[in-house]
Amino acid sequence: MGWISPRRLNRLGMLNMNRRNVDFIARYNERSAYPLVDNKLKTKLAVAEYGVKTPKLLQVVQQQHEISHFREMAEDLGGFAIKPAKGSGGKGITVITGRDQDNYVKASGARIGSTELQRHLTNILAGLYSLAGTPDVAIVESLVESSPALAKYSYQGVPDIRIVVFRGYPVMAMLRLATKASDGKANLHQGAIGVGLDIGTGRSLNAVQFNRPVTLHPDTGLAIENIRIEAWDQMLEMASRCYEATGLGYMGVDLVVDANEGPLLLELNARPGLAIQMANGRGLLPRLRTIEDLKRPHFTPQDRAEYAMESFTTS
Repeated sequence: MGWISPRRLNRLGMLNMNRRNVDFIARYNERSAYPLVDNKLKTKLAVAEYGVKTPKLLQVVQQQHEISHFREMAEDLGGFAIKPAKGSGGKGITVITGRDQDNYVKASGARIGSTELQRHLTNILAGLYSLAGTPDVAIVESLVESSPALAKYSYQGVPDIRIVVFRGYPVMAMLRLATKASDGKANLHQGAIGVGLDIGTGRSLNAVQFNRPVTLHPDTGLAIENIRIEAWDQMLEMASRCYEATGLGYMGVDLVVDANEGPLLLELNARPGLAIQMANGRGLLPRLRTIEDLKRPHFTPQDRAEYAMESFTTS
């Protein structure tokens, strides 16, 4: 995997935060669409109408008195995920992978009791993790079982795929792999690995951790240079379909590959970060300008995905 310096990246069309905010987010994202993507529950309901699958919704906890119903519902579940509907950056998400008598087992292997889980739900309702500190609701989803082909590269946490979608076209993608440093979360700022993906094939390109090049996963020891995402064309079409579902012109689409269900949407982001460029070893700007310059845009998600695969492949 070749490494490209930040200075050269700038020459290659590196999109900076100011230009992203002014030329793309402010220009192409209607403010009225933000509540839809800033709320995971609203996102799930909206994308379902456009044939985009998400993890199964098991329960919505909206009021304090409903927490007791959660305990009853969770009795027969081996695993599940609790998420604040309006949380961001993975804050407040608790993933339970199994049971140990009266305790719940987290992805890290730590054990917690039902009292601690109920306290966590109370904190979510109080808005502890919401974007503006406003009251929130908790959603309980089925546990994502990562495809074994990808899971082996990640440390404890489920690897996910971020695709930047512009005017309905998938323009850049990366795989995020959890590490010990990131505490099993696929968060680049905490130390997860970002692996650039070729839009044309779903194959891995460059890989970075804390914006520095890596070729091996620090915890699994596996080489990162020969990864290929299964059902890649399906994932690109799903990401493209989110444009119709939300009307957002510039967004990040986060997907996972479930071992049983295939590609699933985790969440949408109206203000996707820019580290995806470092992972890919190239800037976003040329691809965004290519889409802006299209004389005849494609009307279907499938056509837009196919155009992106042909236009932005690096192989």
